[in-house]
Amino acid sequence: MNFQYQAVTKGGSKTSGVIEATDRRSALRLLSDKGLFPSDLQIAGSNSKESTTKNSSEQINLSSLSGGVKSKEITGFTRELAALLDAGIPVMQALTSIAEEANNPTLKAVIMDVIDDIKHGASFSEALSKKTKYFSNLFVSMVRVGEEAGVLDSALNDLADLMEHEDEMRGEVVSAISYPAFVLIFGIMTVVLLLSFVMPRLFGMLEEMMDVLPLPTLILLNVSSFIKSYWFWIIGIIVGIGFPTVRYLRSPAGLYFIDRMKLKFPLVGPVFESAALSRFARTLGTLTRSGVSLLPALQIVEHTIGNKVLAEVLASVADDTRGGASLATPLKKSGIFPSSIIQMISVGEESGNLDKMLLKVAKIEERHMRSRSKTLVSLLAPALILGIGALIGFIVIALLLPIFKMSQTIS
Repeated sequence: MNFQYQAVTKGGSKTSGVIEATDRRSALRLLSDKGLFPSDLQIAGSNSKESTTKNSSEQINLSSLSGGVKSKEITGFTRELAALLDAGIPVMQALTSIAEEANNPTLKAVIMDVIDDIKHGASFSEALSKKTKYFSNLFVSMVRVGEEAGVLDSALNDLADLMEHEDEMRGEVVSAISYPAFVLIFGIMTVVLLLSFVMPRLFGMLEEMMDVLPLPTLILLNVSSFIKSYWFWIIGIIVGIGFPTVRYLRSPAGLYFIDRMKLKFPLVGPVFESAALSRFARTLGTLTRSGVSLLPALQIVEHTIGNKVLAEVLASVADDTRGGASLATPLKKSGIFPSSIIQMISVGEESGNLDKMLLKVAKIEERHMRSRSKTLVSLLAPALILGIGALIGFIVIALLLPIFKMSQTIS
C-alpha cells in the first residue's frame, strides 16, 4: 500500500513524497526512521476533495464544540499513546495517528491543539498543561517526569493503569449506591402519585358511601387532601429551600460539608472512605514509582484525591514532610488513616520500597471497598424496599378497611 505524505525534516524544511507500507502505523514508523515528521499522510490515489475535507476537519476550533470528553476516553487515549510510544513511534506521529482515528470531535480537537503547540516548540507536558480541563495536574506531572527521565512510554503505561483503576473504582461506588437510590426515588414518586391523583377519587366515593371512616383511612384522606389543596405551596417551599441549599452545597464550604458527611454516613461512609484511601495510596505509589519526589507527589495527590477533608489532611502532611518528618508520622497524627495503613507505609519507608507498599495498600483498600459495597447493597436495598412496601401496604389497608366495613354492614 502506498501513502502520500507531507513532512518536515529535522532541519525544518518541508518535503513530500510517496512511501510504501503495510498500514498507516508502519508508514509513520518508516518516516520516523528517515528523520521525517509528517504533517499529512494519505493513501496514495485517494480523492483530493476527501483529503481536503479531512485536513479541514482536523483544524477544529475547540471553543466551538459543545461536547465533552469522558474520563474513559482520556484513559483510552493514554493507553493507545503508551502502546505507540512503546513501539518506537515518536510522540508527534503517535498523536497524529490517534487524532485521525478519534471518534469524539472534542478529543480530536484537543489532540490537534496539543500537536500544534508541540510544533511551535512546546514540550508534550507543556502542551498538556494548557488543557487543564481535560488533563489533570497528575497527568501532566507524570508526563513531565517521563519526559525528563526518558521513559515516557513507561510513565504513560503507569498512568493508564492508574486511570483504569480509577474508572473501575468510580463505577463500583456508583453501582453500590445507584440501586438503593433508585428504589427510594421510585417509591417516593409512587406514593406521591397515589396520594395526589388516585386516592382523592377513591376517597370521594368512600365518603359518599360511609358516614364514619376508619382511622387509617381518615389519616390517608387528610394527607391526600392536604397535598391536593396545597401542592403549589409544597412545591414553592421545596424550591425556596432547595435553591439556596444547592447553591450552598456547590460552594467550597458546601463541598467540604458533603465530603465530610460522605465519610460519616453509616454503611455508605466506609465505602467512600475505602475508595478515597485506595486512590490516595495508588496515586502516591504510582507517582513515587515514576520518580516523583515525595513532597511534590503529596501536593499532586492533595488535588486529585477527590475528598476535601482528606485533601486538607494531606496538605498538613505535606507541610510536616517538608520539615523532614517521615510520611507515616504525620499520617498517624492526622487520626484519619487506619493504623494498618500507617504501619505498612512505615515499613515501606524503612525498607526503601514505599512505592510497592503503597500499591499493596491500594489493593487492600480496593478489596475493602468492594466488600463494603456488597454489604451496602445487601442491607440498604432490602431495608428501603421494606420501608416503601410498608408505606404502600398502609395505603392498601386504609383503602380496604372501609370496604370490609361496608361488606359487614350489608351482611
